[in-house]
Amino acid sequence: MKKIIDLSNYPRRSHFEYFGAMAFPYVGLTANVDVTNLIRFAKEHDGSSFHAVLWTAAKAVNCIPELRQRIVDGQIVEFDHCNAGFTVAREDHTFCNCDVETRMSLEEFLVDARRRQEEAKKHEGFVNSDEDEIGQIFTSCMPWVEFTQVVQPVPSPGDCNPRIIFGKYIREGERTKMPLHIQCNHALVDGWHIAEFFRIFQQINDEL
Repeated sequence: MKKIIDLSNYPRRSHFEYFGAMAFPYVGLTANVDVTNLIRFAKEHDGSSFHAVLWTAAKAVNCIPELRQRIVDGQIVEFDHCNAGFTVAREDHTFCNCDVETRMSLEEFLVDARRRQEEAKKHEGFVNSDEDEIGQIFTSCMPWVEFTQVVQPVPSPGDCNPRIIFGKYIREGERTKMPLHIQCNHALVDGWHIAEFFRIFQQINDEL
């Protein structure tokens, strides 16, 4: 389900028009997040910690309407829920794409995502999405680097899918942190919305 935002009553209309006219209308932020409880939960349920982090990021995105909005033919379309696509590494250091349904419990997701990931590996090349990508969250992982910033590729004209990358785990005593990067279209998303994304992500981990 999706709805079209009425621009005549849209409080960010001037921001939408200003940033939407830019050649590179993107805003991004990288911060370290605590993923200790997510890793523990994944281990206890014989699942992937990456999948646990992915589910949490998708859940945080879906809590924020602005991160579910897309620009289609000059209009702002808001989806009621966004699923995710993520990159799957192959042994030859190439990767393919895997789509996942995120509207389920974390325990259920760990099982479903593992099944979908193994199925994606059977395809050759970069697998295109089986669903309309405009409503997706694009995610990837760089588990080899404790990065502090990322520049992500975007298509032209301006892309508006949130793009999220996870980095290498950082051990700090009994806690585990991880660099998390999110990139959004500034025509739709401001710093406050990105800060909310990080706050909700951390809250989900802390409450597990």
